[in-house]
Amino acid sequence: MALTGRAALLALLGTLVVLTAPAPAPAVAGVALLIAAVVAVDLLLAGSVRPLRLHRAGDRLVRLGETATVELIVENPGPRRVRGVLRDAWPPSAGARPRHQPLDVPPGERRRLVTTLTPSRRGDREAVTVTVRALGPLGVAARQGSHRVPWSVRVLPPFLSRRHLPAKLTRLRELEGRHPSMVRGQGTEFDSLREYVVGDDVRSIDWRATARRHDVVVRTWRPERDRRVLIVLDTGRTSAGRVGTAPIPLAGARPRGGGVPGAPEGTATVPGWPRLDWSMDAALLLAALATRAGDRVDFLAHDRSVRAWVSGAGRGEPLSTLVNTMAPIEAELVEADSAGMVAAILARAGRRCLVVVLTDLNSASLEEGLLPVLPRLSSRHLVLLAAVSDPQVTAMAAGRGTSELVYNAAAAERQSAERRRITARLRGHGVEVVDAAPEQLASALADAYLALKAEGRL
Repeated sequence: MALTGRAALLALLGTLVVLTAPAPAPAVAGVALLIAAVVAVDLLLAGSVRPLRLHRAGDRLVRLGETATVELIVENPGPRRVRGVLRDAWPPSAGARPRHQPLDVPPGERRRLVTTLTPSRRGDREAVTVTVRALGPLGVAARQGSHRVPWSVRVLPPFLSRRHLPAKLTRLRELEGRHPSMVRGQGTEFDSLREYVVGDDVRSIDWRATARRHDVVVRTWRPERDRRVLIVLDTGRTSAGRVGTAPIPLAGARPRGGGVPGAPEGTATVPGWPRLDWSMDAALLLAALATRAGDRVDFLAHDRSVRAWVSGAGRGEPLSTLVNTMAPIEAELVEADSAGMVAAILARAGRRCLVVVLTDLNSASLEEGLLPVLPRLSSRHLVLLAAVSDPQVTAMAAGRGTSELVYNAAAAERQSAERRRITARLRGHGVEVVDAAPEQLASALADAYLALKAEGRL
């Protein structure tokens, strides 16, 4: 049961009657009985909310920053009209609008109500409860009840870095020889034979063809196709830190002043994403590029255990499996088990492949975790480590003018020096390192992949 403002108004009028009555005690009793009778009659004549039948329909998937529509169908099998207010409750991060909707369902009929969701976080968003408040004909009291109507909307990563894909594909086509340029390198696929010219590597001479033609002939090569790329996402505690600012596509949004440099038109900037989300964005661009190159892309998410595993992402339905797998993954506030991660990689990658590890260049975590077990991995695979740097540290390093800013600048320089030192140690183990700001990580990682292809190292 719920009382409305009209019940309070009746009580106020009753107070005036009591104040003017010659005998206050009987007046109080009479007013109370009258209000109780009005409330009872109103509740008796109000439509019942318990027999209502509620069903859902609408979107199940939506990209972060876009809008989903969920329909709620309310059917009234009872004998009385149900008139009042309905609230469809969702988690705050679902961005459900409107919060309350008027409801008027005659007996034996149904009504369709629409809720729009504009989520502010990636992952699964579950409907909570539907609460119906059915008013009586006098509008003094109402029957109220809640129904569980399950529905889930999966919020996918927005894949903002896809704007870089056309330029990267152009470079890829150049490497594959669809444009006039052609590359040669060891360990790549044979393409054709041609006559030797000064400057050619003597190791590319085909001696059998030379003997047949009585002229020096060399082999030309092209980047190999159907190679394997294993993307490893570190979901440990270091991936939970928020860095940078995130441009989110919003319908009708205008870019705010001072937003992300190079952010596409029609976006709004929001507080920084976790490192995990920036890493996911870079992983999606790399997966899309590698898939177009004909490579097989596998995906592994790991912290203390395997959180997700996708084999052959991008084949059949491009990236859909990978995007759906990434969506519900959240950073775990635990130290990542690097030894377990390396063991999981070696168990799943039998032949030599490119292993891309998306983690943080935290010197303490890497020295105690990954560096001791890295030789086991780099001896069998080509390893590329990609990390998101914090733009705020770069800004702090330029601070001058006050003692506080100078101390902040010194701390920022020390952290930058630690990242450079750990980067040098990783490269000493034969590991390629990409360390870039959040907005540049995806493009830098794709460039590193293309460079490895151009050098014939894949």
